[in-house]
Amino acid sequence: MDPMRFMVVSGFLGAGKTTTMIALAEYLNEHFGETAIIANDLGANLVDTNLTQTSGCNVVEIASGCICYQMDNVVDQLRRLRDRDGAQFVMSDIPGCGVGALDHVYHTLAKAHADQFTLAPFTVITDPERLRMIMPEKADINLPSELVYLLKLQLEEADLVVLNKCDLLSEEEIARYLDFLKTAVPDIPVLAISARERIGIAELADFITAHTSSLKNFSVRYDGEFAEAEAKLTWYNRRAYLKTNSGAAIDMNAVLDDMIEAIRMGLIERKRNVPHLKTFAIAGSEDAEGEGIDDFNKASLIGVDYDTEYERCFEHDQSSMRMIVNARAVCEARPLARIIDDALDEVCDRYGLDCQVFFTECFGMMDEGR
Repeated sequence: MDPMRFMVVSGFLGAGKTTTMIALAEYLNEHFGETAIIANDLGANLVDTNLTQTSGCNVVEIASGCICYQMDNVVDQLRRLRDRDGAQFVMSDIPGCGVGALDHVYHTLAKAHADQFTLAPFTVITDPERLRMIMPEKADINLPSELVYLLKLQLEEADLVVLNKCDLLSEEEIARYLDFLKTAVPDIPVLAISARERIGIAELADFITAHTSSLKNFSVRYDGEFAEAEAKLTWYNRRAYLKTNSGAAIDMNAVLDDMIEAIRMGLIERKRNVPHLKTFAIAGSEDAEGEGIDDFNKASLIGVDYDTEYERCFEHDQSSMRMIVNARAVCEARPLARIIDDALDEVCDRYGLDCQVFFTECFGMMDEGR
């Protein structure tokens, strides 16, 4: 049996790692072989896992910590996906400001499990807006300078850098961004794609199936600038169930839009930011034949200065929905939790909703026990 091909997908918060993995998995399933995704993050109840499942892709979750520090679990999951599901290619993301998986994951697998896993290029996804922070214009998008340091580290770690969201750029702009990347990381191949529009996915798939990681030596000092960068971030995750008090169906898209806007305004008032906030809400309904229909909404906010982006909205009014909120914010834990609580209370009052909260966690990266 040929070794399974495994790839880590890294990149900054909001760059489009999950959307890229879904687009790749769909293409690889058709042209390469059975492909699976590992959704990884520091917390639990992940939007990415739920979104990936709606795509029909084979997905498992490794939560409550970066895969860098769960290698026994990673190997077990990879073997299970291979032996149970016949997976020939597996890709995993890491938390959105994560650095160090090349050393902790790739080198560990290469030393201990080279006969079982072929390591595809360590792939870093970047997006035009965040890349502007390190380009000649030095764009100020209201993120701390410490996070700019993390972005630079991520690019340096890569075997392959992928510029995502090229559908938002002109041909001239794409050329300018790619020229910058070729200068900034001169020994690393770069590609341009739009994961959402499925542009460049075939070329990306060809590259990652034809090449392997160079396994370059890349180590990170986890004190100094790195620790200062991580100290700026707070992780927030919530799972809740909302229903109308009257039982009537309403526009739940408006509920979610107003809730995100209230969070955005709360952060602005406190001069804080949210490099990535994601919501996933799903509602069940029935068609004329009584068959179940899943209707869902996936929204994303990449900063308080940006509009909310919707990957999909509810197609029908709903009387209830199950909702997950994931936020990765430049804000202290207690104020962030209060902002999101206030936003949820505000929309419940406005739309006549009852809310049952099943899970909440909110922690800073430097909190005790993390």
